[in-house]
Amino acid sequence: METYHIHLNGIVQGVGFRPLVYRLALNNGLNGYVRNDSNGLNVFFNAPASQAALFFAQIKQCAPPRATILRSALYRIADRTYPDFSILVAGEISAKEEDLTASEIIPDTSETDDTAAAKILKKQVLISPDIAICQVCLKELHDVGNRRYRYPFITCTQCGPRYSIINQLPYERQATAMHRFLMCKSCGREYADTADRRFFSQTNSCSDCGISLSLFENPAGLISNDNETVLVQIKEFLQQGKVLAVKGIGGYILLADAGNRQTIQRLRSRKHRPQKPFALLYPGLAEVQKDFHLNDQEREILESPAAPIMLLSPKATAFMELAVDDIAPGLARLGVMIPYNPLFDLIACDFARPLIATSANVSGSPIIYQEHDALSYLFDIADYVVSHNREISIPQDDSVIQLSKYSGQQIVLRRSRGYAPSLFNYKSSGSLCVLATGAFLKSTFSLAINGNVFVSQFLGSAESYESQVMYTNAINHWLQLYAIQPEMIVTDLHSGYFSHQFALEFAQKTGVKLKLVQHHEAHFAAVLAENNLLHRKDLYEKDVVLGVIWDGTGLGHDGHIWGGEFFKYTHNEMQRCGHFDYFPAVAGDKMAIEPRIAALCATKSVWPLSAALHELSDVQLREKFTAAEWNNYQSLMNSTNLFTSSAGRIFDAVASLLGVGDKQSYEGEAAMYLQHMAEEYVAINGFLMNGSYVEKELSSAVIPTAALMLGILTDIEKGEDRKYIAAKFHYSLVCVIGNVARKMNIDHICFSGGVFQNALLVDWIKCKYTGEYQLYFHADLSPNDENISFGQLVYGENNIQNNYHTML
Repeated sequence: METYHIHLNGIVQGVGFRPLVYRLALNNGLNGYVRNDSNGLNVFFNAPASQAALFFAQIKQCAPPRATILRSALYRIADRTYPDFSILVAGEISAKEEDLTASEIIPDTSETDDTAAAKILKKQVLISPDIAICQVCLKELHDVGNRRYRYPFITCTQCGPRYSIINQLPYERQATAMHRFLMCKSCGREYADTADRRFFSQTNSCSDCGISLSLFENPAGLISNDNETVLVQIKEFLQQGKVLAVKGIGGYILLADAGNRQTIQRLRSRKHRPQKPFALLYPGLAEVQKDFHLNDQEREILESPAAPIMLLSPKATAFMELAVDDIAPGLARLGVMIPYNPLFDLIACDFARPLIATSANVSGSPIIYQEHDALSYLFDIADYVVSHNREISIPQDDSVIQLSKYSGQQIVLRRSRGYAPSLFNYKSSGSLCVLATGAFLKSTFSLAINGNVFVSQFLGSAESYESQVMYTNAINHWLQLYAIQPEMIVTDLHSGYFSHQFALEFAQKTGVKLKLVQHHEAHFAAVLAENNLLHRKDLYEKDVVLGVIWDGTGLGHDGHIWGGEFFKYTHNEMQRCGHFDYFPAVAGDKMAIEPRIAALCATKSVWPLSAALHELSDVQLREKFTAAEWNNYQSLMNSTNLFTSSAGRIFDAVASLLGVGDKQSYEGEAAMYLQHMAEEYVAINGFLMNGSYVEKELSSAVIPTAALMLGILTDIEKGEDRKYIAAKFHYSLVCVIGNVARKMNIDHICFSGGVFQNALLVDWIKCKYTGEYQLYFHADLSPNDENISFGQLVYGENNIQNNYHTML
């Protein structure tokens, strides 16, 4: 009988694919075996040609729900005879095991050359993200008659940790953090039973053989390591208003009663987090629906295998149950999630009320994920620490998603647990192994490996030493995982970024090619690639795409700080074709955390347009500074050689002028309050506005920052309502986009940069321009600096060119 080989690649490991193939093979009466390899999933079997094709089709058609097949092929190979069908575990010594070489393979697909066949020899399998607890496991968790009743680490082939516990490829129990847990007889029988839903489940365990909780009252004070005792104590401590640090899937999470104002304020004080919003953990969807407005799309995302935090608008009932003003001061939406792992489900259901759930970290540092660090540092924040003895190999924060209110545009605010690391909607175009090191804030890295692209989880800000260590460890883990050596490394222009320094040192040590990519060009490359616009000339008749790239900061080719940029892309070349007019950039990073400084700098150029209003703004702004500060900043502005076009700083400036805030305790705080003011206007008046602060037709593609600020100062002097001014500012930015697109005669527009986390701005753009222009936003990646590493990778491997020239 003829012998065949099926190869599948994508997310085909850790999703129950081998058990499925095994059952299909038995149903078809086939002999052979299936195994995981570092190149994906491989099936070898005996069959006539017609049955082999049918079996191949069945496997693809019946793929497990959590699987994603990116490539598949059926090959005729040298004949071998198999006595039965089995599952082989990687590393097993068996007479059945094949020496998989290109010379054995006779292609039975459209790939007819040896090169295509040889592709399957490489380490290229994708890694499954961590998967939220499935409904079947959830039912068992609460079933008194089930042997896993209230077992906090229940899993199956369809749910549980994957990415966070993997140490080696391919995915096998001994290659994960589960290697230390030997299955008991009951778990072993399930694992071996082809009819059991835990057949060949690599994370299989129970209370007799599995993971155990530990409750600590101080670094040396273990209260209990009995699971049920710990769960009971957790409930009691939460009811007493205590703060607990609990080890989850990707790290420790701080939990506290969301209805207890004193507890929340104590947590804020300990965490040095005076204003930044906290997320909420609800027991289930029914409880969320009672307190929040929830549409079908939001419900689907909350209940998805990724189970992210969703930003939702509270109902009146939420204000009765929650300390809303303490949880998310000054904001209209709150971050809400439902339990994504069985431990959190038990805690939330036992407590039966909403909980604060926020990453356990020391201010400015990344999430803590190792027990010794938790016991060393978290007692300054938490009253008790709850740990467990399954190690976390790859730390991750919770992902955060929002949908814009009017158009339903998905906006990823943080891409991490449940989504990282694989990216499906871009196919690596080159054969090189490329490492892109990202930016400074919102750091990530990206890798192109054997045709696949991986974008790491959010790794925090590279300001702290701890974040730099985590970043370095994460890259080294990936290089070891795939046994690769990058052939090109791509990084940001800014030599002060840790990511740049890491890339430079790596390139010098290894001798690999180093490529520098401008920050905003990387943003543009990311959104182009995510929307498949790089090489699709058929999509736009004029063969050009406009990129609107607005954020807080990024070093430009001219040595100034860019951030309010317009680019043209055509024929694999980018050109900066517009920007907000420069204004002074002073005081370094202080300008980004003090909107009053941004207001002072952005209004400096108003004087030539209106001396009276400039004098008025001076009077208003002088009150925000001491005399010494005022004189110092005036001197700095007059002497500086550094200027900025940052849209993020313009948001800060307007927020300060409108009295929203002069100093901010977290990134984007002032802009978020400004957005909230504008949203209150739009909620009453809709997307109707009686004018723009910027002329309808621009004389050049340099947007007059001074005119924008003059208009705002004029309305302030006239006594216009602050909500109206905030909304008119948003509308003016929307008009600017159309003005530039008309001037450039471009129909296709891409948007990237942290400013486009602003859901109101996105909705207003879509409301005004849908039908007139083709609009492209990020969908799977965040518009913020998390996408920089992906854009760098795209820019580097596609050899995109820039045609920079100084703009007057």
